[in-house]
This record gives sequence, C-alpha cells and structure tokens, in this order.
Amino acid sequence: MLSPALPESCDVLVVGAGPAGSACASKLAGAGLDVLLVDAQAFPRDKVCGDGLIPDAHAALRGLGVYDEVMALARHVAHVRCVAPRGGAVSVPGTLAVLPRRQLDDLLCRAERRAGARFEAPVRFEAPLLDGERVVGARLKAGGAAHEVRARWVVLATGAVPQALINAGLCERRTPSGVALRGYVKNAAMVGHIDQLELVWHPRLKGGYGWIFPAPDGVFNIGTGLTGSHVTGRDGRGSMQDVNLRRMFDAFCDVYAPARELMAGGTLVGELKGAPLRCSLLGARWSRPGMLVTGEAAGSTYAFSGEGIGKAMETGILAAEALRQGLDDDAGVRAHYDTALRALAPRFALYEKAAHVNERPWLADLVIWRARKSPRILRRMSGVLEETQNPGRLLSWRGIGKLMFE
Repeated sequence: MLSPALPESCDVLVVGAGPAGSACASKLAGAGLDVLLVDAQAFPRDKVCGDGLIPDAHAALRGLGVYDEVMALARHVAHVRCVAPRGGAVSVPGTLAVLPRRQLDDLLCRAERRAGARFEAPVRFEAPLLDGERVVGARLKAGGAAHEVRARWVVLATGAVPQALINAGLCERRTPSGVALRGYVKNAAMVGHIDQLELVWHPRLKGGYGWIFPAPDGVFNIGTGLTGSHVTGRDGRGSMQDVNLRRMFDAFCDVYAPARELMAGGTLVGELKGAPLRCSLLGARWSRPGMLVTGEAAGSTYAFSGEGIGKAMETGILAAEALRQGLDDDAGVRAHYDTALRALAPRFALYEKAAHVNERPWLADLVIWRARKSPRILRRMSGVLEETQNPGRLLSWRGIGKLMFE
C-alpha cells in the first residue's frame, strides 16, 4: 500500500535533496513538470562539509533565484588565506561566504517546494523499477514499508556514499576519492582574529590540507581533508577505514597555532564527523535509459580544494536542462547531459593535476612565496578561485618552473 504522502507516479523523481537534487528539482518544477524530491533524512539535517561558498556557488545561487536569501544568512568573507608549511601566507581576494549546510540545504529544499515540487523525507531509495533495461521509477522505503513510484525519469543526487549508485547499476568505483573530518567550534575570542577562509598545507598533512572557515554567529568550521592514493591506496583498493582522520586533525592542531587556540579555548558544537568525497567526475556512469546521476554522486567535487557545493548545483541544473529537452527522448536527454558534463570535465582534470600540491607541501611554500612578491601571480591565484584562470598555469610542473623566473 502506498503512503498517502507518496504519489503513485510523477514526471521526474529526484533522489537526494542536497544542492544538486534541490537545484534540479527547482528548475524542473519551475518549468511545469510534476516533480517528487525525496531524501533519506528529515530536514533540516547536518551535512559534513567545509561550508565555503566560492564564486561558482554564488553564480548557481543566482541562477536558482535564492542568492539574496542565502547571503542574508551567510558570513561574508573577502579573502582566502593560504598558509604554507614554513609559515608564509598570502591572502587571495575573492567573492566568498560561509553558511552551514544544515541551513543552506534546508533553504534550497524550501525553494524547490516554492517552485512547485513535492518533498518527502525520510524516504530511502532501494532500487530502480525497470521495463527491460529502462528505468521507469523506483522502489522506495518510507516508514518501514516499501513503496513503488513510477516516473518518466529518475535523477540520482545521493552524494558520495555509493550504495544508491550500486543499487542502480551505475557505480564504477566504490572507494572514495577523498575523505574529510569536520567540526564546528564556538569561540568568541577568535572572532575577528580568523576572518578569512584559511587553507593550510604542511608535511604532516601530506596528501591533503587543513582549513578554518569563519561561519555566522561566532562559530568556526574546522577540518582536514585527504585525497588521492592516501585514501584509495596505490592499488586503488583502499577504504575510508584505512585513514586515521582524527590523527590528521590532531596533527593540524599541533602544527597550526590558530587551530590549536581555536580548539583549546572554544566549545565543540556537536561531534567531529567524517565523510567521503567523490571527485573529478569519476567513479560513476552518468546515465542509463530513464536515469541521470548528478552532484557528488557523479563526482562533482574538485580534487585540489575539496570544494563541491557550486559544481553540485551546476550539474543539477545541467540535468534539469537536459530533461527539459523532452522527457520522451531517451537518447536526446542522455546525449545532452553527457555533452554538458564532458564540457566541464577538462576543468576538473586541471584541478586533479593541481592536487599534486597536496602531495608535495613544499610547492605551497614556493607558490605562496612568489605570490607575496608578485601582484601578477596573486591575481592569477584569485583568477583560479574565480575560475577565470587555469590552475595549471600556476600548479603544473611547467607553471611552477615559470614561477622561478617571473
């Protein structure tokens, strides 16, 4: 028997109400389609994330019509402070803000409902419904009971945990491409002392970085992230359990005095929480007949910085644009979406190459040292943040060679 809250059918079923799923649902509902958005957790809910909103997120929020609403709640920030192992630092200007995902995701979810979509939670995706090889809906679980909802298309926006992808037959790699540990700390004494997005590289954080981001209301988001072979193992078969994230977090507090002071004099709000990352548009097939994959499930996070909110929303909007071409044209929808993601792929590849700085923290010393001496290089770093500059010009081996002679 169907739950009274779940319809028997809809045009598009979107699974996952994070930034990608809500963005997709908003655009589709705004176009007049019958959209059902479901999530495994009731809202508002917590989400492990750095919470930083960089320029691509600002652009996506404007495209969704919620920019002013988000910025009224967010902590506005003018710079990213990059800190090298030897203590050198440079402040890179940018259009930046911080808003905890608990608030951001709830706001985006409410926006899709204003656009006309339906939202139900907690509802878990169990498996696709099939007609031959085509997905024609999903088997969902709500209130301890199984339900079937038929849909002309299903969009998976289920994040980095791979189980939904596995169940849908679209998972190409179960292991994450990165992991992170995040906590919130309230410390009134540090307000005004940490007023930039701080990113820190150090040999004891090799393979990743530490961060401190000032959030609203005197709260700071502090964490560490790890990417590449340190997560997956050289053979690609490692797992998140192989990584001691708490040891890395403790090392961050040991080597970086502001982190140590923040934790020593502050109050932890909630627990330190870890989560996987899926990066570089890798690890999953993007579609099958009747189904699209978007957001971090499709790998929408940048390997170099771990930033993924903006690109998640962007891929969700691209999925909606593909579906709006015509729900009955399977090949056309999939080709449109595939072309759109392939157009983004070179940018992800550049950030994948730039991530070798995380493996070689001494490179951060070099880049930051040169940026402190050269306004031109500082402008390039700002351009990387704004996505108007190729990070390879700074962070490829060729780019690093040029740094020595500019």
